[in-house]
Amino acid sequence: MSSTLLGPLDHYENFPVGSLLVPARLRPAVVAIYRFARHADDLADEGDASPTERLAALGELDRALRGETGDPPVLARLRPHLQAHALPVEPLRALLSAFAQDVDAVRHPDWASVTDYCSRSANPVGELMLRLFGAWNPRTRVHSDQICTALQLLNFLQDLAPDWRRDRLYLPLDELHLAGLSEDDVARSVNAGHASPALAHFVAGQLGRARALLESGAVLARQVPWRLSLELRAIVAGGLRVAEQLRAAGHDPIAHRPLLGWRDAPALARLWWRAAK
Repeated sequence: MSSTLLGPLDHYENFPVGSLLVPARLRPAVVAIYRFARHADDLADEGDASPTERLAALGELDRALRGETGDPPVLARLRPHLQAHALPVEPLRALLSAFAQDVDAVRHPDWASVTDYCSRSANPVGELMLRLFGAWNPRTRVHSDQICTALQLLNFLQDLAPDWRRDRLYLPLDELHLAGLSEDDVARSVNAGHASPALAHFVAGQLGRARALLESGAVLARQVPWRLSLELRAIVAGGLRVAEQLRAAGHDPIAHRPLLGWRDAPALARLWWRAAK
């Protein structure tokens, strides 16, 4: 679980900390939000703590957010920025609830469950960033949520194999079953090192859904301040490029996990320009 400026990628590594596209006056707040999210994610995933201990640590952080206990250092550094920019704590609490959900085995019975998870693991980051830029309103919320959810879905698809090895499956089980597949089919594909034709076909359908959401949300770049708009276009272009790589690999993220590098620069420029229209 992780996030970019307005959506997720691996372990918050693509969060725009220090980005020149973020005004200098906002960078300290962005860094503090990033550090909080990274710390909470690590509480859920890293180290040798037991599930009970992980949940207790996340619960303690949630109580601190609500003002019921003293602030731990990571929150003490964030609190002044929350106050200075009038940022609510609810998006941060939503992140904690998603992280807590990942402590044990993860299964999602249907699409509503998947999108509920996205609404807590990804969409809150978009809300916080838009609030920082003074661009949060009912119209931008819709498109921000579309982008965030789409990027989280892409993350689920590209990380299908490593997530499965951690006993996590972020696919709607009812749709998987309707496609004639089961968790055992996912296990066999991961163990074989490549997706079966049936699983690849299923991934293609999920990819189409994610791409449609991302393209619908791209209009957000025309509704926000120009510096955030440039960042948004880059984010959308990156997501579309991941989608292109998945399709080019036969919709098999097990055998060929998408990875963006310098060779993708021309394609990213093309997609950035498309996102700008």
